[in-house]
Amino acid sequence: MTESMSQRRTGQGFTLIELLIVVAIVAILTVTAIASYEFAMVKARTSAAKGCLTDHAQYMERYYTTAMTYVGAAAPTCSDDVSPFYTISYAEDPTASAYTLQIVPQGRQAEADGKCGTMTIDQTGKKTATKADCWK
Repeated sequence: MTESMSQRRTGQGFTLIELLIVVAIVAILTVTAIASYEFAMVKARTSAAKGCLTDHAQYMERYYTTAMTYVGAAAPTCSDDVSPFYTISYAEDPTASAYTLQIVPQGRQAEADGKCGTMTIDQTGKKTATKADCWK
């Protein structure tokens, strides 16, 4: 009779403790995956913003070669994958011989971006950022 009880017991399923352990492991893995995903997305958006800034700086140089001034160049814009997270603009209105472009993180990108913050580039190619290690 003892044998049949033990056989019946093994076929009944999981205990509550086993189920809670599995749920805890799944929760930990989910939290880790979400944090890793967000980190990767912030990093990708920052790279896209740098690309947008340098692309517009190249546009400004092409404009200068034809007009011999930076005045009158089109307002900077970024692609749809950057625009919701960054705002690009001139730090000051362009002059005949100088401009400074800036790109500022917005919303969640501003909160999560611990590496760059506001980034700028000028007509000499000098790149700056609110935080030191950004352009490396």
